[in-house]
Amino acid sequence: MTIESTLGVTRVAQTTTDGDQSSYVDWPAIIAGIVLASAISVVFISFGSAIGLNFLDFNAREAASPIFVAIAAASWFLWVQVSSFMAGGYLTGRLRRRFHDATEHESDVRDGAHGLLVWAGAVVVGTVLAVSGIGAAVNTAGAALSTATVAGSNAAGAAAEATDPNAYFIDTMFRSPQPANSEQARAEAGRIFAQAALGDGAVAEEDRTYLVNVVAANTGLTPEEANARVDQAIGNIEQARQDALETARTARNTGILASFLLAASLLVSGIGAFWAAQKGGNHRDENSVFADVFRRF
Repeated sequence: MTIESTLGVTRVAQTTTDGDQSSYVDWPAIIAGIVLASAISVVFISFGSAIGLNFLDFNAREAASPIFVAIAAASWFLWVQVSSFMAGGYLTGRLRRRFHDATEHESDVRDGAHGLLVWAGAVVVGTVLAVSGIGAAVNTAGAALSTATVAGSNAAGAAAEATDPNAYFIDTMFRSPQPANSEQARAEAGRIFAQAALGDGAVAEEDRTYLVNVVAANTGLTPEEANARVDQAIGNIEQARQDALETARTARNTGILASFLLAASLLVSGIGAFWAAQKGGNHRDENSVFADVFRRF
């Protein structure tokens, strides 16, 4: 406030500064940084996906090692994520309006805070887009499942019988050396293997003996040949079971590792966005023009 007196007339002039009327948070600069970081991520991740697909080979010759592809993909994703957040943070720091009532240290902190807001905003936007994509995939899968359910309604009765938890125990009461037909024998054999899968995968000795008798009766094989065929079937089923367990174990370990890598990369990206925003603010205050990079023609 200033007071001026001229020819006996007193005038009061009210002067204000931008810092008195404005928030320290410069949202337009933050939004600009989020848009730039998101655009860079989309462009370079798409480019990396195209390169990654080039490593996949559907011909008879051997393709690239899955471990090599995984390491290359993780390294590329980490580089793209960190660099995109740093670019967005730098742009925000460069565009942020500085309030000159702050010290140099306070200005650096505010610039870095704007970089963190760019990082947080881009993470939220990315999460929303990812969830939307998952929701669309779930809806598509639900529609396909509904169609498959209608198409397979004729097999509902057989499926219900196969999943009956008491079917196996009922079979043991009515077992006969020669079932009425091969379909009955197949269904009963399936329930025997299903019951074994509920435990450690081993078929009980009495069930194995029964399977040998049934196979011999329905195929005309000798007891020795039927015994070998049952052993082979049990071995194949056990191998398939072990393969499924190994696949599930690998998927779990991959998911755990991917989650840790994602968290670590996001942490590094946040630090990078904070630092880059401070550098952008310093270049703003120093009026850096990068004449060797951006020339006026």
